[in-house]
Amino acid sequence: MKKIKWRKFIFEFLSIFIAVISAFGLTNWSNNRNNKNSELKILTEIKNGIGMDKQDFKVNITGHNLSLKANHKFRELLKGKSIREDSVEVLYTSLFRDYTAVINGSGYESLKEAGLKTISNDTLRFQIISLYDYYYGIIQLLDEINEMQSFENYFEPVNSLLHPYMEFDDSGDLVRINSPDDLSTREQKEILSYLWRLEKNRNYKLDKYKSIIKVMDSVRNNIEIEINNNS
Repeated sequence: MKKIKWRKFIFEFLSIFIAVISAFGLTNWSNNRNNKNSELKILTEIKNGIGMDKQDFKVNITGHNLSLKANHKFRELLKGKSIREDSVEVLYTSLFRDYTAVINGSGYESLKEAGLKTISNDTLRFQIISLYDYYYGIIQLLDEINEMQSFENYFEPVNSLLHPYMEFDDSGDLVRINSPDDLSTREQKEILSYLWRLEKNRNYKLDKYKSIIKVMDSVRNNIEIEINNNS
């Protein structure tokens, strides 16, 4: 009888033990699955956000290139060449326009809320942190520092020298800028110095945009690989 009771006790104990271990394993598997699903969801959000950021950067690159074209046209104006009436307003506006990058940081914010360790791939996690906290920070800094502000720094001094040569239609729209032939050599050099600095600033920004887009493409590609490997 005692042997039967012990056998029954051992059987029941093992049954309970196995049930507990199985439940624990199932819970652990479920948690790991939920964590992985959360990771993949955040990675997808970050990947899509980087894609949107790239499109915004490309629009700004197009804008800066138009502004550089305007810069060239106004250098030519100082040499006595004319600017076509159908493009003078766009070119004069573009000459001083600032292009601000709009970063889609929702995916990165989701990651920080969930915890950076949510991304299990250490290398990928570092790449994402570097992109948002360092590389995007460079672009945002260029948008904020005073010396890179085109309109704020250069519109008033250039406009004060060129506005006597401007013509407007009945609606008040700029339709022509006549050749400023009677500007003094000093005044021409002053305008050229502003155009030179505008050009240098824009080329610097373009270089940064292009180099950071390469980083964005690399990070986005690595995210896609991680998603495909874990889907």
